[in-house]
Amino acid sequence: MIHGPGEPVMSEPDAFLQAQTQAREDSGLPSLRLLNTGQDAFLARAALIETAHQRIDAQYYIWNDDATGRYLASRLVAAAQRGVSVRLLLDDINVAGKESLFALLDAHPGIEVRIFNPSRSRDGLGRWLSFITDFDRINRRMHNKTFVVDGLAGIAGGRNIGDEYFDQHPNLNFRDRDVLVLGALAGDMTRNFEAYWGSAWTLPLERLYTKSESGEADFAAFRKRVESETYNAPLPYSRDVARTYLETLFSGLISAPAELVFDAPPENPEAPANEPQRTAEALYQLVENAGSEILIESAYLILTDEQLQALSQRRSGELDVAALTNSLATNDLVTNHSGYARWRRAMLEQGIELHELRPDAPACQRWVAAQEACKGGEVSLHSKAVVFDRETLFIGSFNVNLRSIYLNGETILVIRSPELAAAVADDIRYAMAPENSWQVVLNDRDELVWHQGAQTIPHEPEVGFWRRAMSRVLSWLPIEKYL
Repeated sequence: MIHGPGEPVMSEPDAFLQAQTQAREDSGLPSLRLLNTGQDAFLARAALIETAHQRIDAQYYIWNDDATGRYLASRLVAAAQRGVSVRLLLDDINVAGKESLFALLDAHPGIEVRIFNPSRSRDGLGRWLSFITDFDRINRRMHNKTFVVDGLAGIAGGRNIGDEYFDQHPNLNFRDRDVLVLGALAGDMTRNFEAYWGSAWTLPLERLYTKSESGEADFAAFRKRVESETYNAPLPYSRDVARTYLETLFSGLISAPAELVFDAPPENPEAPANEPQRTAEALYQLVENAGSEILIESAYLILTDEQLQALSQRRSGELDVAALTNSLATNDLVTNHSGYARWRRAMLEQGIELHELRPDAPACQRWVAAQEACKGGEVSLHSKAVVFDRETLFIGSFNVNLRSIYLNGETILVIRSPELAAAVADDIRYAMAPENSWQVVLNDRDELVWHQGAQTIPHEPEVGFWRRAMSRVLSWLPIEKYL
């Protein structure tokens, strides 16, 4: 049965999630767990959908129309069928080509889809021209990624929704991180969601596309298509299976002081974006208070004069800064790599230790649950985390680059847990090992070289001449703020 708009939905949170939350409230601290593999991140979201009783709020920069994207979408429909209120909030920049999936979801009376900061033209050449004519506004994107069930359990981090984020892609998988939380922090994620959901720059899907007339037959056909697909792990189709999985996951929760910080949507996206946003200010404060070590893991890494000058002032003492990012061979966007390449020498001259991920990194076997994908494919870095003194963890959707500092809406968690901070720090250092990454240094002739153990490579490794040339030419352009 499909519940109509006027029919009551379940008004009380599910007893299972309530009990799990109450059991951990005595400590007075948030309960958290890292979701390090894409498979765990996928199954956690799927299981939470099955236990949802009242509402699901999902906010994403990208939701792909692929196997995992369709599976989670189908379970949102199933949740809405049993009376759960579902709200899906998407950034417009990646909606094109997936409209039919979102229209199907929006056709269900229990599901509402909204789009943040949409372009005025919806397809064809006009859509791309709007990126030029509306340049300032279009560059303000909702990069936040949160998933909240019944206001009690939430997931925030770096992952979008798609096969490559969930260890399901046969050739390319992302190394990424999320944090699962129970309790008050999930409520903070809801406030993050509401800020964008109610923004004047967020529009209902039906305002942008013709309302779909999909009905029971369409939902049944969609469900049948999803059930015919194969996945790399048993999926929690039933509430009992979901609860069993979540009980195991929740048993690994850690209590620690933590806070959620998010950037509010811009009141006027066309206004100049020249001031660091809330999440950037939180990062700056942590840098200011760092004692001995900062470890950075960022898919896209761009530090320019302002940030490097601040680091220079901090490095007057014994502060070591090391960063892991993508190599040109693993970066999914040559443009973004070119912005990093433009400032790479300056970062090295500042004393920052730089490591670039190798596409054949054996660390893939630890990070990606689908082992076959590691043997025949590649791994790319998509995670975003900074560890301070192995005591504090800054983690979420924030890349350490100018776009996250000034333009994007981001959501991060600041977790003061030596246990979680050390775990991420150890993993970053493992990824920096010679078998997993190339270290970039300046040699005695002041030239950039890449070290692979005892081997020295004079140019960016594992890529052809034209890709290197494209990156080099783009690096001459002062466009790093928009990458």
